[in-house]
Amino acid sequence: MKALLSFCRWIDALGEAIGKLGMWLILAATLISTGNAIVRKAFSISSNAFLEVQWYLFAAVFMLGGGYAFLRNAHVRIDFIAGKFSARTRNWIDIVGIVVFVWPLCYLMITLGWPVFERAWVSGEMSSNAGGLIRWPVYLLIPAGFALLALQSVSELIKRVAFLTGQGPDTLAHSGSSEALETAKAIAEAEHAQAHGGPGRTN
Repeated sequence: MKALLSFCRWIDALGEAIGKLGMWLILAATLISTGNAIVRKAFSISSNAFLEVQWYLFAAVFMLGGGYAFLRNAHVRIDFIAGKFSARTRNWIDIVGIVVFVWPLCYLMITLGWPVFERAWVSGEMSSNAGGLIRWPVYLLIPAGFALLALQSVSELIKRVAFLTGQGPDTLAHSGSSEALETAKAIAEAEHAQAHGGPGRTN
């Protein structure tokens, strides 16, 4: 298990690096979008290449960020329900989710996405818009993104098993979504107080 946990640290380091790259891509997309808008308004000049690179960058952040979100436990969970379960139950739910849902989805998207990228690479497919960009880089994001998600899910599975066998901490105990859980609890308490004539009730 120690060797596997060391492998997890390597995967997690890669995930962190991708996450930091995503932050820079967001900044780049923002600056390009702002510059393009200013030039278009000030000089009535626009470029399809600049418009397309914006959604290329957005696609990169979205597709490559799945593994980072999993690492940070920032993906969507039904936290208000999961918060009622024991730590062992939550980890078992994650294990089942990874094996039954995440891995098959990643396999499907990689096997379907790779031929799309390959055809665009071989043909040199270009955007149909005048002055648009070559297409293969954005198509490559599909298999690459799901490959990173699959890799991160391997790390998360190992960490869940390590916790259940008493050989590692509960990584879900420090979930990035805990703030959302607390917010959900506060909203539920406020609604309960309102429904039962609490301080927040209005007539």
